[in-house]
Amino acid sequence: MVDVQQIALAPGLVFDVGIAGDPAAPLVLLLHGFAVSRHLYDAQLPALAAAGFFAAAPNQRGYSPGARPDPSDFPAYDIELLIGDALALAERLSPGRRFHLVGHDWGGSLAWEIAARFPEKLRSLTMLSRPHPLAFARALAEDPEQPQRSRHHKAFLAPDAVPTLLADDVAWIRTRHAAQGIPPAATAKHLSVIGNDSAMSAALAWYRARGTVHRPIAEITVPTLFIWGDADDTVGRMAAEGTRDFVTAPYRFEVLPGVGHYAPDQVPAEVNRLLLGHLAAHPG
Repeated sequence: MVDVQQIALAPGLVFDVGIAGDPAAPLVLLLHGFAVSRHLYDAQLPALAAAGFFAAAPNQRGYSPGARPDPSDFPAYDIELLIGDALALAERLSPGRRFHLVGHDWGGSLAWEIAARFPEKLRSLTMLSRPHPLAFARALAEDPEQPQRSRHHKAFLAPDAVPTLLADDVAWIRTRHAAQGIPPAATAKHLSVIGNDSAMSAALAWYRARGTVHRPIAEITVPTLFIWGDADDTVGRMAAEGTRDFVTAPYRFEVLPGVGHYAPDQVPAEVNRLLLGHLAAHPG
């Protein structure tokens, strides 16, 4: 049973959070990325609860209507604040205890930062479709295909990016989701969150606050599982395989043949199998 709660972390920061499991159990915090929402983990929350975990998947800053600063105020979407949201939510849900962290896409960027800077807070790290930032930077410089795969990062900085994405009933996202194997019903859930001007503007404010500069971070000392689909349209093999060079803790790299950027939506049972195996191997 998944419950949706509104959790207030500060005035003007009330997050919609999918919750499942016993609050006394180890917390698993799951962070979504762009073009999706907390619904990316709809299949993971009940599976985690059934396995004895307390699982939480928030609509993050800008995606939750109650936690949506003015999207034109780009500093309100600075990565430090996004990281702070995740850490504050974990502390609210599981005070004083270490937790398991799962990140996808932009949520993966936050998760890498948290693991690098606050390893003492984590039991384990699970990454979906987001290479370590140093592996990604190396691929941008050395893999001829990676800049093309990442061209949308710059496109999202354009002044007309929001109306472009929303045009023709959000055709850009619907087309990309379909090409990456997301079922239409899952796309409909995500668009119920981000398929409007205010939410889409806030989602793109994450990119606009960061610009095109990806700062380096340290090596990872937390046990890490990295799940990558070899049909991912934004992350090439060099970046994915190169991530192992920047994790000094126990590390497992799983390639899902024929799977795209959104594995939890496309192959939820396989993601559940790998995620639960990783958590069992690294209880912390």
